[in-house]
Amino acid sequence: MNRRDVLAGTAVAAGGSLVAGKASARTARRQGANTRLRLAMIGVGMRGRVLLRELVRRDDVEVVGLCDLEQWTLDRALEQFIEANKPAPRLWTGSHESWREMLAAGGLDAVIIATPWEWHAPMAIGAMEAGIAVGCEVVAGVTLEDHWNVLRAQQRTNVPYMLLENVCFRRDVLAITRMVREGVFGEMIHLEGGYQHDLRDVKFNGGVVGQAYGGGVEFGERGWSEARWRTDHSVTRNGDLYPSHGIGPMAVWANIHRGNRFTRLTSYGSKARGLHDHVVARGGPDHPNARVNFQLGDVVTTSIACADGTTLRLTHDTNLPRPYSLGFRVQGQKGLWMDVNRSIYIEGESPEAHRWEPAQSWLDRYDHALWSQFAEQASGAGHGGMDFFIIHVFIEALKAGAAMPIDIYDAVAWSAITPLSEQSIANGNATVDFPDFTEGRWETARAWSF
Repeated sequence: MNRRDVLAGTAVAAGGSLVAGKASARTARRQGANTRLRLAMIGVGMRGRVLLRELVRRDDVEVVGLCDLEQWTLDRALEQFIEANKPAPRLWTGSHESWREMLAAGGLDAVIIATPWEWHAPMAIGAMEAGIAVGCEVVAGVTLEDHWNVLRAQQRTNVPYMLLENVCFRRDVLAITRMVREGVFGEMIHLEGGYQHDLRDVKFNGGVVGQAYGGGVEFGERGWSEARWRTDHSVTRNGDLYPSHGIGPMAVWANIHRGNRFTRLTSYGSKARGLHDHVVARGGPDHPNARVNFQLGDVVTTSIACADGTTLRLTHDTNLPRPYSLGFRVQGQKGLWMDVNRSIYIEGESPEAHRWEPAQSWLDRYDHALWSQFAEQASGAGHGGMDFFIIHVFIEALKAGAAMPIDIYDAVAWSAITPLSEQSIANGNATVDFPDFTEGRWETARAWSF
């Protein structure tokens, strides 16, 4: 049996079924609980190296390949292996096709993709077609066609695919997840969240290698790191460009694809002022980038209807001065939690009627088992420990031959909000029907694995 056959056997069939679960259990027994996986990474820039740190520190993973166009980033990645006293991986670089050569060389159980967004879909498809499991950084694709293509590739190959959405594993988010499941809030009525993060010094820098944040107002070919590619999306696109940090936890709380699904979407984009103002303030009114017509609305809001009547609201706000916040609101029949004011109100249980109480005692009481068990290992990991968990659950699912915690249907639905929101805004804020990527499988109740 070749490596592709083994990995295909570890994948849970699309949609998850009892038969597939039994097949996965047989695979887990065949591979054994102490399986050591051979992984590679495509993209070891700022984000990639954070995830690489979690891989390098694990004893059940051997990172055998790294692929990137930038020698500087490869050199920084290799330093992690030296510090961990682990063998250096083989490097793949030199062209935009080097990743294909790495996949074709064989010997890989899985690949982590942490490249610019437009490469996620083709790289994931290429890996799955080579029988290599995929852990893909958000987003799953750029166009709606990308999302269907990734889905069809996974269905065709039956190779595991997971979207690496780390906010689902934030400690307070997981505590709220437990509270939702235990009925503390009652039936879900309305949910809010989003990506509200001042990215002006991410979208612009001075183009100096090694200085990713701020220091200038360059982007594109004159920028470096994310400014080289991410800012172009703000020039040409208007929609929720980064939905999964908000929609991921909300989809879990609303049981999307587990008896519920998104049905319709409507988006609005505000006027665009923030990026232009930033260029003028830092580079002057005569800087060439002051003449760029940025299309991305400074605040993009998206309303989503669900089959069970739950409503969701997403906010994308990355161009204006603001403290970081994902703006979560979980509102059920019995009360609500909001992360911005770190407060909660449960009718009949909160000390005073119509008054907030601090949420921390509730969060402590409902601390999720993952954090109770692995808090020490997560200490020091990226994004407050979330990056430990996103790698941990991916690796453990692969070793066990289990369903991916965030599966292919979750991945494409969460990520497809971007092109759908663009379509809504472009058509005068029209309501858009949400594709049923599951083709009816969403009606089958099944549990999340976390």
